[in-house]
Amino acid sequence: MDTTAIKQVDPSKIMQLGTGFFATKTLLTAVNMELFTILAKRELSGGEIQSRLGLHSRNLYDFLDALVALGFLKRTGLRETALYENAEDTNLFLDKNKPSYMGGILEMCNNRLYPFWNDLEQGLKTGLPQNETKNGGKPIFEEIYADPAKLREFVRAMAGVQMGNFMVFAKGFDFSNYKTLCDIGGAGGILAAQVALNNQHMQCISFDLPPVEPIAKENIQNMGLEDSVAISSGDFFTDDFPKVDVITMGNVLHDWGKEGKLMLIKKAYEALPKGGALIVIESIIDDNRSENAFGLLMSLNMLIETSEGYDFSMSDFNELVKEAGFGQTSIMQLTGPTSAAIAIK
Repeated sequence: MDTTAIKQVDPSKIMQLGTGFFATKTLLTAVNMELFTILAKRELSGGEIQSRLGLHSRNLYDFLDALVALGFLKRTGLRETALYENAEDTNLFLDKNKPSYMGGILEMCNNRLYPFWNDLEQGLKTGLPQNETKNGGKPIFEEIYADPAKLREFVRAMAGVQMGNFMVFAKGFDFSNYKTLCDIGGAGGILAAQVALNNQHMQCISFDLPPVEPIAKENIQNMGLEDSVAISSGDFFTDDFPKVDVITMGNVLHDWGKEGKLMLIKKAYEALPKGGALIVIESIIDDNRSENAFGLLMSLNMLIETSEGYDFSMSDFNELVKEAGFGQTSIMQLTGPTSAAIAIK
C-alpha cells in the first residue's frame, strides 16, 4: 500500500475555529478598553499602554503581541523596547474619534452578545431567544429605544457596520429611472444620505420610530443634505409606507419571522408604482446554504436576539416577494457577505 497516496487529514481548522473565541475576546477587549483610539494619536510603548489602560504587568506583552500576530497592531522592537501602533484597518475603523468608527457593534458584541452565545445550545433546543428577555428583561429593541444614550450608540454602530455596503449600493445601483426613495427602518439616515450624495436627482426619505428622528436629523444636517433627505417618523408595522419609486430596507427583514417579513414586503408593494423597486440589503445566504457562513451565523444570532427572526437566501426572498405580487428579481453583490436583493413591481 502506497502510504504517500493517503490524503493527510489536518486538524488545524478544527483547533483554529474551536479556540476562535480566544482571538475574538482579545479583539473585543481591546476595542472596549479603547486601545485603538489611544494608539490613533501616536505610537506607545507597552509600559505607556499599561499605564493608560490600568493593566497588570502579567501577560501585558502577550496581549499586545497577540494583537500584532492577529494583524490589528504593528510593532517595532520587542517587549520593553517595543513601540506599538495601529494597523491601517484598525486605525480607520476602530478609532472612536473618526466618523468611520465601526467599533460600536463590537462593543455590543463584547458587552451583550458574547455571554448570550454561551446559551446557543439551549436556544437550538427550545427555539427561544437567549438574550435579556430570558430573565424577564425587555426585548432588545424596546430596551434600546427607551434609552437615548443606548439608542445613539446603537444607531452609530449600525451605521458603521453598513456604511461600506450603502456606499457601494448608492454608487452601483442604476437610479436613472427613479426620482424618490424611502429607507424603511432607516435609523440614522445613512443609506438615504448616501443615495442622495451619489445621485443628485434623487429625493429621499428615512423612515423610523420617533426616538430616532433627532439623531437622523443631526446626521443629515451635518452632511448638508436637508434639501434632499427628509426624516419621517412612524411605525412600519402600523403606518403606511410613503409613496415612492424605490423602497429600501437595510438589515430589517431578518429581525422578523415569515409572517412579519411578508407583511412588510406587501406594504412595500402597495406603496410602489409599477416598475418601482424594493431593495433589501442583508447578508443574503447563498441558495446552496454552504458558502455564506456569516449569513448563516447571523441567522443564529437572530435566534439569540429575536423570537422569530432569521436570515434568508435569494430563493427564500424570491418566494416571499412573488407571493406579495412582485415580478422580476435580481441580486447585487455589495461588500463581503452582504448583498442587495432587488424586486421590481
